[in-house]
Amino acid sequence: MSTTTKSIEEQGIDTIRILAADAVQKANSGHPGTAMALAPMAHVLWKEFLNYNPKNTHWANRDRFILSAGHACILQYSILYLTGYDISLDDIKNFRQLNSKTAGHPEYGLCPGIDVTTGPLGAGFSNGVGFAIAQKHLAATYNKPGFDLFNYHVYAICSDGDMMEGVTSEAASLAGHLELGNIIYLYDDNKISIEGSTDIAFNEDVNKRFEAYGWHVQHVNDVNDVHALQLAITNAKAETQKPSLIRVRSLIAYGSPNKSGTAGSHGAPLGADEVKLVKEFFGFDPNKSFDVSDDVLKYYHEIGAKGTGKEDKWNQLFADYKKEFPELAAQYEVAASGKLPKGWEDAIPTFAADAGKMATRQASGKVLNAIAAKIPGLIGGAADLSPSTETHLKAYDSFTSENRAGRNFHFGIREHAMGGAINGMALTPGIIPFGATFLIFSEYQRPPIRLAAIMKIRSIFVYTHDSIGLGEDGTTHQPVEQLISLRSIPNIMVIRPADANETSQAWKAALEHTTGPVVLVFTRQGLPIIDQDKYAKATNLEKGAYVLSPADGEAQLILIGTGSEVDLAMKAQAKLKEEGIAASVVSMPSWELFEKQSAAYKESVLPKALKKRLAIEAGSPLGWHKYITDEGDTVTMPGFGESAPAEDLYKHFGFTVDNVVKKAKALL
Repeated sequence: MSTTTKSIEEQGIDTIRILAADAVQKANSGHPGTAMALAPMAHVLWKEFLNYNPKNTHWANRDRFILSAGHACILQYSILYLTGYDISLDDIKNFRQLNSKTAGHPEYGLCPGIDVTTGPLGAGFSNGVGFAIAQKHLAATYNKPGFDLFNYHVYAICSDGDMMEGVTSEAASLAGHLELGNIIYLYDDNKISIEGSTDIAFNEDVNKRFEAYGWHVQHVNDVNDVHALQLAITNAKAETQKPSLIRVRSLIAYGSPNKSGTAGSHGAPLGADEVKLVKEFFGFDPNKSFDVSDDVLKYYHEIGAKGTGKEDKWNQLFADYKKEFPELAAQYEVAASGKLPKGWEDAIPTFAADAGKMATRQASGKVLNAIAAKIPGLIGGAADLSPSTETHLKAYDSFTSENRAGRNFHFGIREHAMGGAINGMALTPGIIPFGATFLIFSEYQRPPIRLAAIMKIRSIFVYTHDSIGLGEDGTTHQPVEQLISLRSIPNIMVIRPADANETSQAWKAALEHTTGPVVLVFTRQGLPIIDQDKYAKATNLEKGAYVLSPADGEAQLILIGTGSEVDLAMKAQAKLKEEGIAASVVSMPSWELFEKQSAAYKESVLPKALKKRLAIEAGSPLGWHKYITDEGDTVTMPGFGESAPAEDLYKHFGFTVDNVVKKAKALL
């Protein structure tokens, strides 16, 4: 059919298909088939349903869109370009090239209009649950009669791959339980994955599965039926109690005579000859590439331009709100700016040295409850472990399907989904989220932690039971390699405080850090509170490492400790002193913070001339060579733990004063 006989709507949809085929072909890399098939879906969303403003991609009440099927990103880039976002046709042509806005999967902060980085399947699905939670919480906190400030929806396009990943099940279960009716997900049921037909590995009834989760489920038989798509999304918006899944049947690479409906169009270019056939099928000139008519561009630009008026209307609503509710408006503006309320740090507790032993998880709980009233946007919870992780905010209710203003979240035993949801919440201005579990279960959260680091967002991951010190639960629950594994992730800050006062400062550092995720690591067992009148102040934690206890005289070696092992270093220092050996003790709660310090400061803590150093940490020795030099050693965990009381384990694995002293003397 010639493009001249098509409606402008049909021309627009087909232009999206052609852009997808051309961009992937030029890059010689990518996934053209899904983008070609789903062009009608993108068209309907951006034309009929999404509230957005291409000129301000951070408008607070815009609808959020997530391409959970991130491999189909050329679909999103194309519709963003057409509707007037800051993406040019040259950006489309530079798809998947170095320094291009149009990366191989959608990346938050790189391309305007991308609300979250996606790619690992299931990740976007779980992020959307966090976005939806955040919207409900903002609405419950700030909306007033006549001032419906936050009423946006969360849309996503998902794939068969998303449906197969385990995190999707966790997140869908949580969303159904919380009755997040602001979620509208479109599931592209194209029955194709890389290996071929999904029938070889996936034949469950997805509709029934989601109905069991408590979702509102619809089915559209053909993605090209634009009217049916519109009706289904309209029905989904009308369903305010249940999250919505719209299962949409599509033919991958629709319009490709030889590759439609095949795995050959999933993860590879169609081929130059096949692209020409696609263009002929849709009535385009086969010898032209990236062909966008002036009429199509004008049509979509006019659609996108409507968003400016929508935001202007909302801005006026907020201006009126500020007059009626000045305190709430001011609270929101501070929170949404990413800044912390003035004077919040005054609420941070200090702990007396004579208060007895205190686990850093307990100290963390005290800190959280002390500062919660000062930082209304600080919300979070645990994966069924709040009594163990001490993360319950005692003065506040739980967030439930009945109470959206609650600040305590019960994520259930869904660590992976919790991490994904935390990221979605962190991407919502006004919210500072935290999620807690045992350090060993950070393994379930590695994908969302890594994505948070890539996006450089303010997610806070709280981990307790940080070593063999948790005792009898044994090998499966005792983390060994987790600390170094987390430290190896770029853009992340890991903090393992030595006592209650370092814990206070750890929370301060975490909340003031806005350019990446923070991992806080706390003990199960009680630790002595270091006397700040006798030793260095815990406020030095902000530097990552500091001389906690200088040597008596010229130091012969340095004992470096983190977390619970700092106390062991202090005791060993005293024993060495009795034997006439001068050692200094360095507390090193955060490698990442220490690396940010000046060379002069680093030299003051770890002088290059003093190479006799002993690192003490109940974790893997990997990585410590950087700080102990070739003349140093470690007291660490080269293997897994055992099941026994903590004191027996510390003795068995050499975390004793006598062994530290022995190793220190061996260095000399």
